[in-house]
Amino acid sequence: MKPIVQISLDLINISEALDTAQKAVRAGVDWLEAGTPLLLAAGLTAVKELRAAFPTHPIVADLKTMDGGWLEAEMMAKAGATHVVVMGRAHRATIKQVVQAGRDYGVAVMGDNLGAGSKPDCSRMMQDLGVDYIVHHTGFDERRDAEEIALHGAVPSPLDELAAVVAAVNIPVQAVGGLSIEQAISMPRHGAPLVVIGAPLAVDADRFKTAAGDLEAILREIVTRIRTEN
Repeated sequence: MKPIVQISLDLINISEALDTAQKAVRAGVDWLEAGTPLLLAAGLTAVKELRAAFPTHPIVADLKTMDGGWLEAEMMAKAGATHVVVMGRAHRATIKQVVQAGRDYGVAVMGDNLGAGSKPDCSRMMQDLGVDYIVHHTGFDERRDAEEIALHGAVPSPLDELAAVVAAVNIPVQAVGGLSIEQAISMPRHGAPLVVIGAPLAVDADRFKTAAGDLEAILREIVTRIRTEN
């Protein structure tokens, strides 16, 4: 599939999120993600306002569902989300319920393997249960934990198991978690065509705020390079 570029709006102010999304859309970003911090801060209103402002853009609701799968997916779908996220560490019954809600409401389901003991096995399991995409995820806290860094001998990265995850499934993969600009641009060449731009590229890594600098110009460069180099 052709690369798709998604911005993660991990912000806590709706006005700031809408402004950042506008810059992203002008730069050519394809999908808008209502990040978990934004959903915690503003709930369904965040999805509704993004939908009203960007009526034709796909909107990912990163709710990280762990239980109540059908109901949470239904809420996000009715608010205007086109994609919802369920965690691979949730019970299989929850993943099945989110998938069923996705079918009932015409919403795509993204399965997130954050925290899984074997991310390839977790990703394959979620594919078998019917998710449409895999989010191969190295978490914010994991990347900053001294014990994890010592265990790996380096800062944990989505690149660590990406090849194995891609080989384990035949649905599109998205790699998330502290990627540099060059790493993000290279993701389609690693078999992960759904490219997410979040912290630290679009969002301040230490605060739920838009990153400093000319974000629109940075995003435009990233989008252009992703489409011309892959």
